[in-house]
Amino acid sequence: MRVTELPIVGAWMFEPPVFPDARGVFAAPFQSAAFRSALGFDLTVAQTNHSVSARGVIRGVHFADTPPGQAKYVYCPRGALLDVIVDVRLGSPTFGRFEAVELDATSCRAVYLAEGLGHAFVALTDDTVMAYLCSTPYNPAGERGVSPMDPDLGLPWPSDVAPVLSEKDAAAPTLAEAADQGLLPRWDACAEWYLRLRS
Repeated sequence: MRVTELPIVGAWMFEPPVFPDARGVFAAPFQSAAFRSALGFDLTVAQTNHSVSARGVIRGVHFADTPPGQAKYVYCPRGALLDVIVDVRLGSPTFGRFEAVELDATSCRAVYLAEGLGHAFVALTDDTVMAYLCSTPYNPAGERGVSPMDPDLGLPWPSDVAPVLSEKDAAAPTLAEAADQGLLPRWDACAEWYLRLRS
């Protein structure tokens, strides 16, 4: 398993070996030993999520109130997608920046994002499946979002397909509006929470 720390603190990419043969392909997108070796703690999994999306569907940018937040380990077992991690933590040295990683069923690449980071993706093929390992259960009262179409974020959505958004995502505030409304997690609170969880 090759592990790469991304430029946004708390975001990592995992690339497992893939073993194709005449029957098909085998890979292990999540390996606890590799995760612990790289990050220094075990991933708690409280819930797994599964979504299926048509080409052009954008989901996100989603995040949760931190603490407790919701860390995610995500991969794409079918199709292909562009996964986008957005730093929405007020006061973070990389606030407002994003990292984009293509995930697909061929590479079995995965990404991890810590609590307090924003997450979005766009399906690049029909019937794209996203699988999420989540550190906490879904909590509707603590769920937040910012617009994936915020021009100030400038997220790298493909230009050759019309984006398809839920009503909720289409109506989400921009990053600046979310900051004004007090909806964003704070970097200092996130950093303190990371230390508590990992100690």
